[in-house]
Parts: sequence; structure tokens; C-alpha cells
Amino acid sequence: MQLAMIGLGKMGGNMSERLLRGGHELFVFDRAPDKVAQYVALGATGAGDAPGVVAKLTAPRVVWIMVPAGKPVDDSIAQLLPGMSRGDVIIDGGNSNFHDTIRRGAELREKGIELVDSGTSGGIWGLENGYCLMIGGSPDAFALCEPIFTTLAPPGGFAHMGPTGAGHYVKMIHNGIEYGVLQAYAEGYEILHSSKDFDLDLHRIAAVWNRGSVVRSWINELAERALAKDANLEGLKGYVEDSGEGRWTVQEAIDLDVPAPVITLSLLARLRSRQSDSFSAKVIAALRNEFGGHAVKKT
Repeated sequence: MQLAMIGLGKMGGNMSERLLRGGHELFVFDRAPDKVAQYVALGATGAGDAPGVVAKLTAPRVVWIMVPAGKPVDDSIAQLLPGMSRGDVIIDGGNSNFHDTIRRGAELREKGIELVDSGTSGGIWGLENGYCLMIGGSPDAFALCEPIFTTLAPPGGFAHMGPTGAGHYVKMIHNGIEYGVLQAYAEGYEILHSSKDFDLDLHRIAAVWNRGSVVRSWINELAERALAKDANLEGLKGYVEDSGEGRWTVQEAIDLDVPAPVITLSLLARLRSRQSDSFSAKVIAALRNEFGGHAVKKT
């Protein structure tokens, strides 16, 4: 079917290529002209700006935006709206906060335009393996866009979660779970790496765990891959960023009075990773020295 893709970064670009492979008629725009040229070479039709993309579509228009959460989404929608009409659909495939998605959906609905939110998981591997899509929106908008989802996802890899906002809500919790899973693997591998009794081969352990173990997973397959490249991860700095979904998940847990200690502590561990020297740890060291005479390390 015919659609447009706004944003050709790592996710939007690979999704565009998968859509082209699937035979869709694709119109593309990105602020970087070289990105547009890259996908024009693969068969897409390019445009110089977002309104230009909309002008090339026939009704009912479907525009997928793949840009960072927050203001970039609002700005993209504002640029698209003048050329859109009743019955058209905007799909937000990024990691927007579900509260923003509900607001945007209500605003667009007043204009007769549907907002579909597609929580998208799969990372850079989605081009070949397909993307897991958690989709919110009206049943009619979902049905209109279903050929797109069928192409992007592996068999059984997409589903309608509920009204607008439900897709991003489910993806938020998905990413919160991811925080906990990553932290558990990280702590386990650190204990193995720190062992004073054994000189352990972490890559070999990861490989064994991926074959029959109850802790085997795609995440651990990626650990095996990473450790094959750098057995002690010496080329990396232990700085871990977060893109927002973990924070939102923790806030939602608090709002719902749901205890979520694993996800919460996993988020806090990421914050700790950004401190080269923790002031709170200095306070604890100072207090232990004051009340118990415990040794401290000087800078």
C-alpha cells in the first residue's frame, strides 16, 4: 500500500527498507538529504520537506513518523496537518509517553484524523528479523494500516492493544521489563568477572547458557556476540543512558501503587553509571569513618 515515512534514522531507515522489500509504495523525508537519497536509491520517492511528502499521497493518507519523543513529534504533526484531511492516519512509531499520545489522539480526532501509536521493538535487527509492534488506535485505523504491520512484523509479531495510547503504554512497560532483564544479566556477568577463585571465560559461559539453559534468551545471544568481540569489554565505558521509558514505567508503578523494585533499582543503577565518583558514596564513607573509625580512601 501507499504510505510515507518521516525520519530515516536507524529504526525509520531500516523499516523503510523492509517496507520497500515488501512492495509498498513509499514516500520518505528526513532532515538529512543524504538519508533521503539513500532510500530513493532503494525505490522510495523522496521529498524536500514533510509537507512535500503529504502532497504526494492520495487519500486516505497514511504517514508514519519515526522521530524522538516529545517536541519533535508535536512539530512533525504540525507540519503534516495542513496537507491532511478527514480519514487520514498518522502513525507514531517512536517511544512517546502514552499521556502525550492520548492528548495528541484527542486533538487529531477533532479534525477527523486518526492517530495510531505503534510501540516498536526490534532495534537494528528488525530489518531482517521483523519488528514486534504493539499498536493502539481505533479498529478502523488499525484495519486500514494492517498491511503495513504485516510487512514490518514477523508472523504473529503485531497486535491491536486498544485505543490510542495503548500501544505506547504496552511498549513503555516492555522497556521497563527490559531494564530489569539487562540489569540481572549485567550483575551476573560482573560477579563472574570478579571471581577470585576462577579465571572464567565469559564468552564461553554466554555461549553455553544460550544452549539449553533456562536463562537463554535473545538478550544473552547479544551478550555472547559482544563478548566474542571484546572478552572483558575493555573498549567500553560503563556509562548507561536511558531514553525515558524506564522512568515512565516507575512513575506509572507509583501512580498505581504497584511495587516494582527490580525495574526501579535497574533505573537507579543506570543513573549511578553516569557518576565518575559518587558524592553519596563519599558521604557514606565519611560517616562510617566518623562513627566507627572505618578506613577511607583519599583522593
